[in-house]
Amino acid sequence: MRAGVVVFPGINRERDMAIALERSFGRKPRIVWHKETDLAGLDLVVIPGGFSYGDYLRCGAMAAQSPVMRAIADHAARGGHVLGVCNGFQILTEAGLLPGALLRNAGLRFLARDCCLRVERDDTDFARLYRRGQSFRAVIAHGDGNYFADPATLDRLEGEGLVAFRYATPDGAVTPEANPNGSARNIAGIYAPNLRVLGLMPHPEDLVDPLMGGEDGKPLFDSLAAVLAA
Repeated sequence: MRAGVVVFPGINRERDMAIALERSFGRKPRIVWHKETDLAGLDLVVIPGGFSYGDYLRCGAMAAQSPVMRAIADHAARGGHVLGVCNGFQILTEAGLLPGALLRNAGLRFLARDCCLRVERDDTDFARLYRRGQSFRAVIAHGDGNYFADPATLDRLEGEGLVAFRYATPDGAVTPEANPNGSARNIAGIYAPNLRVLGLMPHPEDLVDPLMGGEDGKPLFDSLAAVLAA
C-alpha cells in the first residue's frame, strides 16, 4: 500500500499532503518529481495544491504537459487511484482526466476560509467513512475554484453519480449562499467514471489533526487506506 505525492515547480502543499497520508497509511509517501515517469509500486497518486508554474497561462495548464502526467494517465487507465486537490484538481481537468474547467472565482477574489461540503455518495473508495448527505468542514484557498462545464456535461455528471461533494450549509442544504466561488450546481469535487479519480477544490489535508482545528478531512484518507490495504 504505497502513495506518491507529485511535485511541480510552484506546488507548495506537498508537505501537508504527505503528513495526512502518513497519518492514515502508516508510512511516508513517495515524493515524485514532475519529470519522473515511473510510478511502479504506487497504489495512489496525489497531486496537491499550490501554484504550479506560477499559475501562468491557465492554472494547471503547463503542469498538465509535464512528463509525469502521461504516467498518471496510464496509472488511472489501469484502475489506479488518483487524487487531485485544489491546483491538483485544475491539473486533472487540464490534462483531460476529469471534465470541465476551473475558472476565476465569481467574486474575482482569492478566497482563504472554511466552508462546508455535503457528501453526495458514500460508496466510493474515497468516501466510505463519510455518510451520504453528511456535511463536514473543509478549507478553501484558491482564486480559480469556480467549477464550470457545459450543461450536457453537468447533466452527465449528475446522471452518472459523479458529483463527489457540493458546497453546502452546516446542515447540508445546498444553497447559493453556501457557494463560495460560483461553481456550477455548487460542485466542489467530481469523480471519473470508474470512481477511482477524484478532483476537489477544498483541502481535506488541512483538517486531519485536532491540533489543526479538527479532523473533518481525515475520513477521506482513512477510507483510501482501508480500501487499499484490503
